[in-house]
Amino acid sequence: MLRNYRIGDYDFKLIIYMIAVTVVGILVIGSAKEGYSSRQIMGFLVGMLFLVLLSLFDYSVFLRFYWVFYAATIALLLLVRFFGRDVNNARRWVEIAGIQFQPSEVAKILLILFYAQYMMKKKESINSLKTILTMIGLLLPPLYLIVDQPDLSTSILIVLVFLSLLFISGLSYKIILGVLVVVVPVGVIFLTLVLQPNQKIIKEYQQTRILAWLNPEEYSTAEGYQQDNSKMAIGSGQLTGKGLDNEDISSVKNGNFISEPQTDFIFAIVGEELGFVGCSVVIGLLLLITLECLSIARRAKDTAGMLIASGMATLVGFQSFLNISVATGMLPNTGIPLPFVSYGLTSLLSLYIGMGIVLNVRLQAERKFA
Repeated sequence: MLRNYRIGDYDFKLIIYMIAVTVVGILVIGSAKEGYSSRQIMGFLVGMLFLVLLSLFDYSVFLRFYWVFYAATIALLLLVRFFGRDVNNARRWVEIAGIQFQPSEVAKILLILFYAQYMMKKKESINSLKTILTMIGLLLPPLYLIVDQPDLSTSILIVLVFLSLLFISGLSYKIILGVLVVVVPVGVIFLTLVLQPNQKIIKEYQQTRILAWLNPEEYSTAEGYQQDNSKMAIGSGQLTGKGLDNEDISSVKNGNFISEPQTDFIFAIVGEELGFVGCSVVIGLLLLITLECLSIARRAKDTAGMLIASGMATLVGFQSFLNISVATGMLPNTGIPLPFVSYGLTSLLSLYIGMGIVLNVRLQAERKFA
């Protein structure tokens, strides 16, 4: 289970990138909401502990319990359904022994581990209809439980990660092209239907967010208010920003123009207080984390290791893109945190746990090529 690894085989670059972007997040969170940075620091320290421990633990042993991971995912999401707390018309959090956490964040990591092992075992039949339908069928229960919270953004992210893993595991290009031929027109039809009055496909507030994105002028004082202020905040930071903990009354944090700016709209604070330079640093670090995970995936000793590293790369890359696109008005407001930067202990700990396993994939790859 625990092996003797060489310190020189450790991927210190990945660790430095994660620490750097997390520190930026802690600074910006403290500026956005006084008192929140101390909690994020605690999450960072605990996350580092998990990262180091898991990086030394043989991931192949972990993956023997892949069905346990799947069962744990369903169990955690069922806890939300029956015992979760309602906050802002959504039930996404569970409190156990005074500790509140968001199971859907943990589910992202558990599903990556589950499908990494499952797809490796089914590698020879990955293109068979039975295998594909079985994998989709296994995805539907956790996906339904997350959509029902409701948490459409996390559901979309999990689907994107699943499709990426399916592609990386060796899915035929013929199947991919065939699916695209069907999915693209279906997607257009779906978007047309959800924009119709009195539709029942998605929640009313979700429809309103899409309409606010398509017609920002009509919703500038309602649903589009936060996105408009986010874009103005990012633009107002110009090159180097207004500085952390500034007292400018027109800033989004001091003027309370964005509710809970330390979470989903943290990039607006980065843009306003650290400017274009700060935004570039955050984007650059997240991109480097993504690329480093892909580099580790290429050197993995087996398919499961490759899929774990690729899955974490996909998670960080897509989630960063979705969050920043919302903050800059490129996509409708989806409510998803910026990896390593947004406030949220469950999200931060889950990412460090996932990255700890990626580091072990790298360590074992180094042993293979030594």
